[in-house]
Amino acid sequence: MFEQITPFVVELAASPLVFVVLFALCFVDGFFPPVPSESALVAIAAVAATSGEPVLAGVLVAAALGAIAGDSVAYWIGRRTGLARLAGSKRPRIAAAFAFAERQMRRRSASLILVGRYVPVGRVAVNTTAGATRLPYRRFLAISSLAGLAWAATSIGIALAASSVLHEPVVAAIVSMVVAAGLGVAVDRVIGRVNRRRDARAAARAAADADTATAPRPAPRIVPTGETARP
Repeated sequence: MFEQITPFVVELAASPLVFVVLFALCFVDGFFPPVPSESALVAIAAVAATSGEPVLAGVLVAAALGAIAGDSVAYWIGRRTGLARLAGSKRPRIAAAFAFAERQMRRRSASLILVGRYVPVGRVAVNTTAGATRLPYRRFLAISSLAGLAWAATSIGIALAASSVLHEPVVAAIVSMVVAAGLGVAVDRVIGRVNRRRDARAAARAAADADTATAPRPAPRIVPTGETARP
């Protein structure tokens, strides 16, 4: 994948259409995960850091706006589709992602949307579920805007770190894409581990509560008072 993207990105970085293409990639990736927006973003940022083109501020704005707009499309898809159809997907991974997002959305929507932005499949599931569960759009848009800006800034930071060590644009772009992909995998695994532990603790508490509820209660003790019952 990297070998196919990198030459295209290096040529694109010098084009006046770079911001339009970057916006489009980040926009479509918001509801169609196979589009490699992270790879394109960090590669363009790495080229910009080493060659001076395009302007990094423009890269940040285009990527953030595209991400925010794409996330909103995913939200409205979920709003139109409904939760029952989303969770009933025939693909186990997709169904599991939606089921997890639905369980967490009502409890911690802000943190879920913010962290989900860094996981390609996860962010689509989270944002679509936000719409399906009728999270108010104004609240969703505020959180999504912060998430999109943070995601774009983090990706550019990865590219800048790689470029400070590797001054060749192509090499810096490839290293940046590898690091960005690794970050997404790491975040995905950490979230999965944390949630498995949380679900296990919740199941243990539920089992303990059930045992307490079904345990036989001791018979009430009758304490003699010494009084004689009257007819």
